[in-house]
Amino acid sequence: MNRPVRARVVRVPRLGASLLGVLGVGVLGVGVLGVGVLGVGVLGASPIGLPLLGIAGSRPAGAAEASATADPTIDELLDAADDIQRGQRSHAVVRMHVKTANYERTMKMESWAEGTDKTLIRILEPPKDAGVATLKVDDNIWNYLPKVDRTMKVPAGMMGESWMGSHFTNDDLVKESRMSEDYDGVIVGRPEDGGRWVIELTPKPDAPVVWGKVVVTMTPDRIPTTIEYFDEKGALVRTLIFDDVQEVEGRRVPMRMRLQPADKPDDVTEIQYETLDFDVEIPPNTFSLQALRR
Repeated sequence: MNRPVRARVVRVPRLGASLLGVLGVGVLGVGVLGVGVLGVGVLGASPIGLPLLGIAGSRPAGAAEASATADPTIDELLDAADDIQRGQRSHAVVRMHVKTANYERTMKMESWAEGTDKTLIRILEPPKDAGVATLKVDDNIWNYLPKVDRTMKVPAGMMGESWMGSHFTNDDLVKESRMSEDYDGVIVGRPEDGGRWVIELTPKPDAPVVWGKVVVTMTPDRIPTTIEYFDEKGALVRTLIFDDVQEVEGRRVPMRMRLQPADKPDDVTEIQYETLDFDVEIPPNTFSLQALRR
């Protein structure tokens, strides 16, 4: 078996911040592992612009460039945004930096993901948190705390709590919404107008979503650059920014994501991929409670 190609990431200066959306990845609260189900959450391929650590990249670069010459439909644009960081199997090492008015912290994590339903994440650094792990299977999240040798399932009432002290919630990480299924969209900007696709989305009547409006901005070859989330009154709540796009195994992938709350402009959560491998071999028992405790 050939060794998976290792993604090379250009290190960038930290912005004193930040994500989930991956890996998410998604999350607010105190920045210690002792708050809100011990402050631990999960990473994985997730909803509407919150693909975290379970990302798998866009379509092959050649296909994206070829299709960019055609005039895409709304569904094609939304599917491209949804699928930019989804895939069958992936392995990643990332750093997540969180900055708030009260604290600033950085964590290094390793993750394994299979599809959009299964993700295992283990903290590598800092040393005091090393070994803390999170397992996501379908809509369920479990956390393992090695210092007390305890596994806990995140209850429904805690799904709105911060994920690992970041600006994502546990709920961000488990919902598998697809924009093309849950939203009606209108193209309000085209590459020939301002260099970007701009799509304004409003939720369908029975869609299980919380946003009143979502605005997606994409490059001409359909890679998201920003996703803005608005409440039902039309006020901006948060912005997810994608950048540092690199080609990894034939896919163009944003290797950095930043989530910024609108009401706290100095707060930010940033996720930077250090390595990213696709189509890796993952043992079948990886996404189990037994593996969570290892």
